[in-house]
Amino acid sequence: MKKLWVVFGLLTLAVTSAQAQVYKSVDKHGNVTYTDEASSGGEPVDVKPVTTVTLPKADQVKAFEERQKKEANNKQKPASRYSRIGFDSPENDSAFHSGSGDVTFAVSSQPPLRPGDLFEVSLDGQPIGQNASGQFPISNVFRGTHNASVRIVDKTGNIIQDGQTITFTIHRPSVQN
Repeated sequence: MKKLWVVFGLLTLAVTSAQAQVYKSVDKHGNVTYTDEASSGGEPVDVKPVTTVTLPKADQVKAFEERQKKEANNKQKPASRYSRIGFDSPENDSAFHSGSGDVTFAVSSQPPLRPGDLFEVSLDGQPIGQNASGQFPISNVFRGTHNASVRIVDKTGNIIQDGQTITFTIHRPSVQN
C-alpha cells in the first residue's frame, strides 16, 4: 500500500511540475518581463492553453487533390433529354409593332414534351409562366428590346434542361409620337 502512495505522489509531482507558472514583473523603467521564476514584485499570470492545428502533410494533400480530379473526370454529364428546346415565335432578333404590347410566345421541343415536364418561359429574367402547351400570351410588354428564354422543368419546378434565348424588339406608339 505504501508503494501505491509513493507512485501516486510521484505522478502528482510530475503533473504539477509540467504546468509551470508564469510571472509578470515591471521594472522601474516600465519594461515588462515574463518569466517562469518568481521574483519580488512579480505577479502570477494565468496562461490559457495554446490552440494548435495539425496540418496534413504535403503528400496527403496531393493524394486528396488527385482523388478529386479523378472523381470529377469520372462524373459524366447526364445525357440531354431533348435535342432542341426553342422558340417558334417570335423569331430571334425580330422587331414588330404591337399597339397594346401583346406578345405570344410559342415554344416547342424535339422530341415532344414528355409527360410530367413543362415549358417555362422567362421575359427579361422574370418567369412568365409554365405549361405543357407551349403557348404563352402576355400583354402590355413595354416597347424596346427584350430577352426571352425557355427551359423545361418537372412538376416540382426543378430545371431539367435549358433551351434557347432570343432577343426581340417591340415598337409601340407613345403619347409623345
